[in-house]
Amino acid sequence: MNPTIRSMHPEDWDEVRRIYLEGIATGNATFQTEAPSWEHWDASHIATCRFVAEQEGLMLGWAVLGAISSRPVYRGVAEVSVYVAEQVRGKGIGRALMGTLVQEAEREGFWTLQAGIFSENSSSVALHRSVGFREVGRREKMGQLAGRWRDVLLLERRSLVNGQA
Repeated sequence: MNPTIRSMHPEDWDEVRRIYLEGIATGNATFQTEAPSWEHWDASHIATCRFVAEQEGLMLGWAVLGAISSRPVYRGVAEVSVYVAEQVRGKGIGRALMGTLVQEAEREGFWTLQAGIFSENSSSVALHRSVGFREVGRREKMGQLAGRWRDVLLLERRSLVNGQA
């Protein structure tokens, strides 16, 4: 597949939400059990680092950055979220989105991108590693989902351009 990657717009929310709900339904993407309102979601993500993948008018996935803290010292550190529509998983959509997201993060001056991924989510771990992330820790029993304790792997990617690599 060769999707078009473009900036996300507010009018994309219905499709972004649909794909997010598909991820939630897997039980391996997030501790969230429902999608937030647009207003809440919008306020918690960095406006300049939001992308969608689409082909022939169909949204295939999205990737965004969220600030990890409001403290100035962490202005160059962000958390990655990437979700791919169920019907096109494993077809390179996530990789295309992550490539664009990493490039934009570099342009925006981020020096560390991080991701918290359920240890069982091997495809997400592989995707992140493919664009330069490395595992820096494992947070055991980070939280419960459906009554089951889940471990979360902490992965990070350090910029080769911004700050210390």
